[in-house]
Amino acid sequence: MNRAMFSGVAGLKTHQTKMDVIGNNIANVNTYGYKSQRAVFSDIYYQNIKSASGGTTNRGGINPSSVGYGSSLAAIQTQMSQSSMQNTGFGMDVAITGEGFLQVMDSDGNIFYTKAGLLDYDSNGYLTDINGNFVLGATGSTADPSAQKIKLDNIGAVEPKKPSVTEKINGIEFTLSASNTTKYGNVSLSMSSSENLPQGKAAEATISASGGISVQLNAYEKFASMTDLNNAINAAITEANGGEQHKAGVFTLTGSEGIEEKFAAGALTGAQISSFEYKNEGGKISGATDTIFGGKMSFVKTSTDFSASDVVTAFNAVYKDNGTDTPSWGISLTVDGKTYSADIAKDSQSSSVLLKSAEGEYIEVTNPGFEALKNQYKTVNGNAEPTDGESLDALQGTDTLSFSPAVPSKDLGLSSTSFALKGGTEGGVVTLDQLASIAIGADGTISVSHAEKGVVVAGKISLASFANPSGLQLEGNNYYSATANSGEPKLSDPGSDGTGGLKSSSLEMSNVDLSGEFAEMITTQRGFQANSRIITVSDTMLEELINLKR
Repeated sequence: MNRAMFSGVAGLKTHQTKMDVIGNNIANVNTYGYKSQRAVFSDIYYQNIKSASGGTTNRGGINPSSVGYGSSLAAIQTQMSQSSMQNTGFGMDVAITGEGFLQVMDSDGNIFYTKAGLLDYDSNGYLTDINGNFVLGATGSTADPSAQKIKLDNIGAVEPKKPSVTEKINGIEFTLSASNTTKYGNVSLSMSSSENLPQGKAAEATISASGGISVQLNAYEKFASMTDLNNAINAAITEANGGEQHKAGVFTLTGSEGIEEKFAAGALTGAQISSFEYKNEGGKISGATDTIFGGKMSFVKTSTDFSASDVVTAFNAVYKDNGTDTPSWGISLTVDGKTYSADIAKDSQSSSVLLKSAEGEYIEVTNPGFEALKNQYKTVNGNAEPTDGESLDALQGTDTLSFSPAVPSKDLGLSSTSFALKGGTEGGVVTLDQLASIAIGADGTISVSHAEKGVVVAGKISLASFANPSGLQLEGNNYYSATANSGEPKLSDPGSDGTGGLKSSSLEMSNVDLSGEFAEMITTQRGFQANSRIITVSDTMLEELINLKR
């Protein structure tokens, strides 16, 4: 009876332990990277009542008789099977799509292993997990798998650089730069003009809370050069900054080839510097404009890039028979060493014609028509019909024509865009706050983006694999530690040597089978109940034994 009672007690203990394991599994059903456990029982030692004996010719053999003393907990096994992945949308989360564990190091230098890839980084730039422990791997892009701390901003240094920006406006490239090597020059500067500024005040500036600079030029103030303009801009910015020079230093605006021509004809007003209407004036013609081909052709206009400036040295029409029913007049005008030409065919009906140069400049003239030129030829040549190759001069006697070039618009168009300066830095070692983004690749590569250096590999996460992962010791916080039976960790790049790759923005879910756990809970409860009955019945039997003396 004592044996039965103690067997029942042993059974209660083992079933209680199994219920503890089941409860822990259910409690961690939503714990990322959790691996479920199971309790395994075994029977314990036995008392032999009768030993076995072998059979003889006169008597058969007998089996041994033993009475057991209940059950014991043989093992609590960890199920290392792969679970499904959950997309989290958080870029620093990673899941291991197969074998392998992430390595983490605590403040005492102890290394643990985990399947929970909830990664982050600290203020010093080190890659950490959600518990604040360092995630380990290799530094740089080509290093072998390792167990080193990964520093995200460990990507070297940048050279000091002044902020600048270049914008193309109406064919001219304007470059705005600052004199100091500092990030404070990476600001936006916009310009406009105002008719409300007092006389004598060339420009006025405002600086926004975010650092953006707006400069208003006096619409009536005249600026003789880009130097005048820059002096006015910097004086306005200094005044807006409380009388102190801006941290970016002196701002300088320069223009590419062509900017000098804008100022060549005289000073530009603030309105012209700001405006972007770009109304170029075409070239002009003077002289005997009413007698061209006997008054049958007149000047209309030139292209806005017309550059000739001289007396017309040749202007005629050449008859082209063309050997068909479509003869034409080839019009040719030469001025300043450049020839402008076009054909007027017999069926030409356009009201005007463009005499074009090889460079694309043109002179627009009215179209007199094929027959009008033919009649003019007959008038000049005694009513004779023109033949192939014969020429008709556009001007007669001492008539002359002169051209002046087109005048480009004086508008600079600086209000048409905002100058967003960039690239300014004091230089030195790259810091965490200078990184624009962080990305983790399937092979563990950690790429960071920097404004100057571009995308740079800061390190690579290394995975640890074990000969017997079920032999790892549970340490809490989703951590495991190596044991004598797990084997030493083998470090590999994710996706190599049998390890799984990393899947970013995802986490491995718990592998707890909730339906299986509930089934185990029922059988465990019944087992515990049955063992308690053994103790109760044994107690009753002992009570009957004691009552025999009454």
